[in-house]
Amino acid sequence: MKRRQFIRTAALGTAATGLAAPLYAQGNRTLTMVSTWGRGLAGVDDSATFAADRITAMTDGQLTVDYRAAGELVGAFESFDAVTAGQADMYHAADYYFSGQHPAFPFFATVPFGMTAQELNNWYYHGDGHELHNELASIFGLKSFLAGNTGPQSGGWFNKEINAPEDFRGLRFRMPGQGAEVLGKLGASVQNLPGGEVYQALSSGAIDGTEWIGPWADEAAGFQEIADYYYTAGFHEPGPALTLAVNLETFESLTPGQQAVIEQTAMAGNMYTLSLFMKNNAAALGRLQTQGVQILSFPDAVWDAFGSASQEVLEQYRDDPLYAKILDSYQASMRDSAAWIETSERAYATQRDRILGI
Repeated sequence: MKRRQFIRTAALGTAATGLAAPLYAQGNRTLTMVSTWGRGLAGVDDSATFAADRITAMTDGQLTVDYRAAGELVGAFESFDAVTAGQADMYHAADYYFSGQHPAFPFFATVPFGMTAQELNNWYYHGDGHELHNELASIFGLKSFLAGNTGPQSGGWFNKEINAPEDFRGLRFRMPGQGAEVLGKLGASVQNLPGGEVYQALSSGAIDGTEWIGPWADEAAGFQEIADYYYTAGFHEPGPALTLAVNLETFESLTPGQQAVIEQTAMAGNMYTLSLFMKNNAAALGRLQTQGVQILSFPDAVWDAFGSASQEVLEQYRDDPLYAKILDSYQASMRDSAAWIETSERAYATQRDRILGI
């Protein structure tokens, strides 16, 4: 969609919701943050709240961030349009939710068989990642920063075991991003539901299975109450980032110091959120097991099917020059990082765990 047409359409859509422009009072500014997260969703809502609170505190109230969770001002998947149209000032989200705007957005969240959190940070902060993120974001009038990471996400909750690729045929499954396209190639009927709607869809039978995040957030969501089988390793989100994106005109109207606060808050939020999830997942997994959840791993044949379909999905948009540019940069950085991590950190962890019996 052309930029001018997109802005006009988005503005009309958000105008109908009765949103007001940002408020200014006594030299201070109130910036509205919307998100894709329902209020109270473990980890992700915490991450958005962290960003809003820190920006407000670090600017001594010169910038007051009014955080509105999904559904409080706009719907979860309307946050992108609201910020692009200037009806809200910033969003906190996973950018793969916006692949319909451009297929390259998932690289700044996660892609199938993609980077771990550490590998993504290497590319983003010390490679081309941040520059490419903003090259893409600027098309839509945004200034974007990574602002969180959940760490590796689980393969999902099912009401039956997955023993072969054929078991995905006809399965109604909730998954966002390019991972959804992969399962679609395996015959699944995939839906992209906001996090706040997943429990109801699974409990009502509207879907047969779902992925969400990992043991801590999944336990808080209550999926163990309605699904018996939990696959703890997934192909689709090995280290998904969260984004804090600011309307570009709003960002450029801020002082250099205020801009720096937003950038540094996002960077701090990236580490804060990753640590939050990684700290809580192990204990939550133990609790799930005591509640009778069967913890499983996909068989190799299923992993192979995931891999083949993932390559097809990743390559299908290569005719878009910007997508191809981002894909090539992403994969080159991933290869470089993996070569070192494999011979250092992974080798050490294997020996440590063997010697200590972990």
